[in-house]
Amino acid sequence: PIIHLGRIKGTNPCGELPLLPYESCNLGHINLEKFVREGEIQWDRLEEIVALGVHFLDNVITLNPYPIPEIEEGTKKTRKIGLGVMGFADLLIKLGIPYASKEAVDLAREIMEFVTRIGREESVVLAEERGSFPNFPVSIWPEKGYSALRNASVTTIAPTGTTSIVADCSAGIEPIFALGFVQKNVMKDGDEIVKVNELFKDMAKDHGFYSEALVRKVAETGSCQGLKDVPQDVQELFKNSHEVSPEWHIKIQAAFQKHTDSAVSKTINFPHSTTVDEIRDA
Repeated sequence: PIIHLGRIKGTNPCGELPLLPYESCNLGHINLEKFVREGEIQWDRLEEIVALGVHFLDNVITLNPYPIPEIEEGTKKTRKIGLGVMGFADLLIKLGIPYASKEAVDLAREIMEFVTRIGREESVVLAEERGSFPNFPVSIWPEKGYSALRNASVTTIAPTGTTSIVADCSAGIEPIFALGFVQKNVMKDGDEIVKVNELFKDMAKDHGFYSEALVRKVAETGSCQGLKDVPQDVQELFKNSHEVSPEWHIKIQAAFQKHTDSAVSKTINFPHSTTVDEIRDA
């Protein structure tokens, strides 16, 4: 957004945040799963939280103790923040939408357009109260019709690996990595921990196909595909990241990227047998 400050030569390891030298990675993530009630998205509540997130991340820039002066200067002259999302796969499941579907792609585009639009609106409000970022006059934003903006960039989508574990939701915009797993040799007495996706267990109970044997099978394989006890529509809904084709991984990424200021962290999970041509196609 501020091309005269220099060229971007790299990104952070996961690719979602291209920054100039000494700018900082200041991210926050909204758990989309929390905004589903009775099969509908609570857009009003999401609007509140997006605005709160932008305000919070801007406060971080002001209050943060910086390790060296160059980082403080680089950060404050653009005030870039990265508000993003996680729990997208969980949201789709609650809405009954398969990840590998046009409906999911359309919803991804709609959600991120909303998050970025509301985020920028809050950044305008903050700029009117506190002032725009110092390099605003020479940025791209005046020519795009903005009279003030607190943050040069507002949204990004991070992998949220650790964060999503803490929040107990699906990571970033990824499908569920595995539907279940068995942890061995983690308890002193040698007991195993069988973990299966709670949304899957709830649906199995609601639809009357739950059993301990099914839970064990899902935990051992990480998948419910091809299990005769699981209805076909449920199998479609609970495809894990390896069962979603590269085409749909990329379509989802593109839908989110269309309305993201910075960039998107996204993984395509390939089997060991993947060929060079298949990677090239992706």
